[in-house]
Amino acid sequence: MKDSIPEEHLYLGLSHEYKDSIFPLHTSISLFLLSYCDCKLFKIFLVPTGEDVDNQFVTKNLLGDLEVHLISRCQLPMVVQSCCLPAVVAKDGKFCRAGLAVVLRHIIQKTYEADPSKKYVLELLGFKKTCLKACAEVSQWTRLCEISIPLAVEGFLTASPEHCQAVPADILQLERKLGEPVRVHNDDKIRRQKLQQQKAGAKAAVPGLSKEATEEGKTAEVDNHPLPSLELSVAFSKLHVQETSNALREAPVIRRTKTSDLPPLDHIFAEGLYFTLADIVLLPCIHQFLVHSKKQGKNLRNLPLISSWYRRVQEVPGIKKAADKCSMQLLQLPELMPAPEEQLQDFSSVPDELEEEHEDSHFIGGPRPTMTKLMESGIEAKFSPHPCPNWTIDWSNLPSAVSPGEGKMSSDRALRKQQQLNNLVAAVTKLAKPGDVIVDFCSGGGHVGIVLAYMLPSCQVVLIENKELSLIRAKDRSDELGLNNISFIQANLDYFNGTFNIGVALHACGVATDMVIEHCIKARAAFVISPCCYGFIQNTVKFKYPRSNQFKEILSYKEHMILCRFADQTAVQLPPERRLVGKQCMGLVDLDRAWAAEGSNYSVQVISMEPESCSPKNNMFVGTPT
Repeated sequence: MKDSIPEEHLYLGLSHEYKDSIFPLHTSISLFLLSYCDCKLFKIFLVPTGEDVDNQFVTKNLLGDLEVHLISRCQLPMVVQSCCLPAVVAKDGKFCRAGLAVVLRHIIQKTYEADPSKKYVLELLGFKKTCLKACAEVSQWTRLCEISIPLAVEGFLTASPEHCQAVPADILQLERKLGEPVRVHNDDKIRRQKLQQQKAGAKAAVPGLSKEATEEGKTAEVDNHPLPSLELSVAFSKLHVQETSNALREAPVIRRTKTSDLPPLDHIFAEGLYFTLADIVLLPCIHQFLVHSKKQGKNLRNLPLISSWYRRVQEVPGIKKAADKCSMQLLQLPELMPAPEEQLQDFSSVPDELEEEHEDSHFIGGPRPTMTKLMESGIEAKFSPHPCPNWTIDWSNLPSAVSPGEGKMSSDRALRKQQQLNNLVAAVTKLAKPGDVIVDFCSGGGHVGIVLAYMLPSCQVVLIENKELSLIRAKDRSDELGLNNISFIQANLDYFNGTFNIGVALHACGVATDMVIEHCIKARAAFVISPCCYGFIQNTVKFKYPRSNQFKEILSYKEHMILCRFADQTAVQLPPERRLVGKQCMGLVDLDRAWAAEGSNYSVQVISMEPESCSPKNNMFVGTPT
């Protein structure tokens, strides 16, 4: 690789090897994508978790034509040591991307940038390029693909024989997802085509499959198992250069059919009709599960959809070649008939933790009965006095790249942003000591972190954000200022596990505020946080509401959600009395959070930022471990 080309380092974990995979499965998934994309843009390092790794065996097997190097964890760049693997680091060592979905999406984007002819690689990101973009903390689907299924398969493979009889619940959940109707951006058009096909009794052929199928050695299989459905025709048409349309002119009866009466679409690939990154992630996991199940003689009759998906993915051009590179011996499974209903009764017991509390998502009525209920128990919103209400940053004497007014922000908004920063920076400055590590969670474009790095040169500042473009803008501003005490991590919060002294977040949306508080408590770090988007608060796998024991004894989840919904009604255009109720609801929701943190031996103050007009969401926590 030429020196003129920016070299990025990719770090992958290595715990052990099993059959034709490297574990953890996140590593096998990453290597499989690199092989599928034929990507040689990264210098790859395997990071053993133990000392008993056979270097030669790892180098010669399971890696295809990829060159890899072994490195111990203590040799990792400092920014990577604070993250869960996999991780990619830019050449300057300041910008790190961590976590499976973020790293895989980056590999795809870099591959396409280097060779725009590889459009099939970019197509892995799906419609609007959003595949696995939503973080696992809020997206059930991302969590299932990125975390739950890899961990479930790893547990299944390592369990003792007496403990691995049952199919893991997450595998059953995937089977259930594959049975759900498909929703795609043009599903109305395709569903009308399907209705027309049903009316005509037609069988749709798979266009353009023969050449690629022959290259993959699949001709006989395609001949033995014709692919008749319209969904298959549409799905495979995107995988070939020459797309063949088999749509006929719609009959009047088809055009007049109501959308609600159109037939549902069947799953072809993991996310619906089209082959995406989700299929790449799932294939190494499901492959290992099937290999182990077959070895144990398990009956897969209750997983017909997963079996069909596994066979279908093998027909995608390039998949078999990538599997061969990674020494994955793909199985040839027989076609399974759907199991009788009584054999699928386990499906009804599959836990879906995120749906448990969401069945009644519509909350009718105002917040006053809930507020009265709390008041009768002696609980009212209360705010501590501002520790430094008149403290301001001398913005006029700072470089322009420090100010949030840079860019397209209006002058009024820039002033309000400066006022918000006055509050957070004042509180952090009061807590900070030389040598402290300060983490700006949900950093966005770096408005908080860059000011802190500039004003506290004796502290190290880390910006964490899952939106790539925002973090790139922050790094550009940092480079302009020549800051050398700042680093950047593109990751979901769960992939950061570093130690730090102060956590800060300006307008962390919904559950993100609780996630930041949790990270700070685990690190025994102080925190300065301004919450936002109370209406997005909801029960998740990790967090249940209310948070504190005091509120749990009085309010139900539904009652607490009423407070959250009305806490968002603080916009300046609303009537004053309505904004006052919204402010009280904000105070109650944040009091619940503060009491929950105090249960972990913290002293927490809920403060109103000065002036309150700086933002409709003007609450701020200041928490310190006791």
